[in-house]
Amino acid sequence: MSLFLTLEGPEGSGKSTQAPRVAQFLRDRGWNTLLSREPGGTLIGDQIRNVLHDLANTAMHPRTEALLYSASRAQIVNEVIKPHLTSGGAVVCDRYFHSTLAYQGYGQRLDLAALRGITAFATEGLLPDWILLLDLPVEIGLDRRRGGGGEWNRLDAYELAFHQRVREGYLALAREEPGRWCLIQAGRTSEQVWEEIREKLQAWLDRR
Repeated sequence: MSLFLTLEGPEGSGKSTQAPRVAQFLRDRGWNTLLSREPGGTLIGDQIRNVLHDLANTAMHPRTEALLYSASRAQIVNEVIKPHLTSGGAVVCDRYFHSTLAYQGYGQRLDLAALRGITAFATEGLLPDWILLLDLPVEIGLDRRRGGGGEWNRLDAYELAFHQRVREGYLALAREEPGRWCLIQAGRTSEQVWEEIREKLQAWLDRR
């Protein structure tokens, strides 16, 4: 039996901090666990990531943006994620297609039905078993991004209203499938957030 977990959330919510912890948690319980990220995670996907995140690419149309994210996703699903799941392993992914629905659908106001169709084509219908949504006010998240010393990319630089629509989109997606999503308040310290994730993840695994 395989296991596919994804982490989602607005900028600065701590996904990149918590994803390795989730992966190690599963390894400690005997799972052959692969940690991946989007966009990127493959040689081709990393090249697409560079184009998407380059601050110089301000002329990029939202449709182009959505298609490039989906292209990177198609590559990692077929090259990395599906083969590992087929072998019976676990995959923990820092972002997946729900990011496209939140960012390009709600944030950029592209047609959600069209994006779902593109996503189904790119992923061949592969759904995560469980989604951790790390939620926090966008102002806090963006302040973390600015002060964190990491990558500040083209999407980070969008106006505040865009990021607020993204957050609202995530919450709307979680309400659609409450059994698949787990909401975590991410405005606390990383250790406090991890403590709650660990408890809820263990409870979910026990139910399985």
